Amino acid sequence: MTPPPTLHDLIETVRRDSASDDVLDQLATARALVAELSETGDAVLGYFVDRARVSGKSWTEISNVLGVTKQAVHKRFAGSFFAGQGGPTLQRMTARARSAFDAAAPAAAALGHPYIGTEHLLLGLYAEPESIATKILLEAGISREDVEADVLARTGRGPGAGEDEPPLTPRAAAAMTGSLAEALKLGHNYIGTEHLLLALYRDPEAVAPQILVSRGLTEQTAREKVMEALAGYTRRQDQR
Repeated sequence: MTPPPTLHDLIETVRRDSASDDVLDQLATARALVAELSETGDAVLGYFVDRARVSGKSWTEISNVLGVTKQAVHKRFAGSFFAGQGGPTLQRMTARARSAFDAAAPAAAALGHPYIGTEHLLLGLYAEPESIATKILLEAGISREDVEADVLARTGRGPGAGEDEPPLTPRAAAAMTGSLAEALKLGHNYIGTEHLLLALYRDPEAVAPQILVSRGLTEQTAREKVMEALAGYTRRQDQR
């Protein structure tokens, strides 16, 4: 492992980067350097915390490694995955999309699954019956009960969700990242339930798209329905 910079190295960096030899200039440079090091350190930890969560490690296991309480590490890093490079942020989600995402964890727990997969993200969409995604699902004749039955037929009921917040599976994490890509593809600066729905199709081997396709809602059809819904929304806005 590359050794970290020593105290002498950092002092020399401050002296070199300061605007002058004035002690206050050097103090201001030192303050900026320490803040930058702190931000970089948090980003490094956040990156590896995200990797541990996606790999299925619990907050308890992570807190033991970091030497802090589970509550402290959860408060500091929960949701950090969505702030990573290229990843969607929770701030970009509409209220309905955030509600749908939040509903995935209890959907997984109800089935005894200690993880959040694409199938649980799909179940979470039904938490917002007035959203574009849920209307598309229901118009296609796919009810929440249908999806839950298909999930149980494919994966079975799990042993229990455990006490920790369940981690995203790699495929679910990829779908969440893909929701931002779907939004940008449509020229949107937000992530709605329609983007979450379309992102589920990005990995055809995942459980959610297999269920949707088996129920007759292909990616092409879903995309067409999303575009129709968005066009209708735009027309209503123009009529105001």
